[in-house]
Amino acid sequence: MKRSSLEIGVGIFVVIGIVCIGYMSIRLGDMELFGDNYYQLQAKFQSVSGLRPGTHIEMAGVQIGRVGDVSLDAAEQIAVVILKIRKDIKLTDDVIASVKTAGLIGDKYINLSPGGSDTELENGDAITETESSVDMEELISKYVFGKV
Repeated sequence: MKRSSLEIGVGIFVVIGIVCIGYMSIRLGDMELFGDNYYQLQAKFQSVSGLRPGTHIEMAGVQIGRVGDVSLDAAEQIAVVILKIRKDIKLTDDVIASVKTAGLIGDKYINLSPGGSDTELENGDAITETESSVDMEELISKYVFGKV
């Protein structure tokens, strides 16, 4: 009887541990289990070098979403980025999306500059005003070889 209660106690402890690990994996992985708290927008850029899915999206220095997917539009030969924006953030149709660098050689992220329009973007809409990232290698090579 004593051995049976010990085994039950260990089993309960293991189950609680597995539940805790699962919960922390979901929370730290920024996953959504029950429903999606984001809506998606699309933006087209000339260049998004260094930008990866999962990269954060900021507005006024505050994280408001994540990059969902980065792909190439073969017909137009430009980068297409899917932006996942929190549902409580409303963006207008004249918002400007820019690819920025955190620090001098840091990671890339997308910065959104709000517009003044009254027309709000809905799920699946496209941001028309975009600014691509500055290619530091290209700038340095122009400076070094005297093309500035």
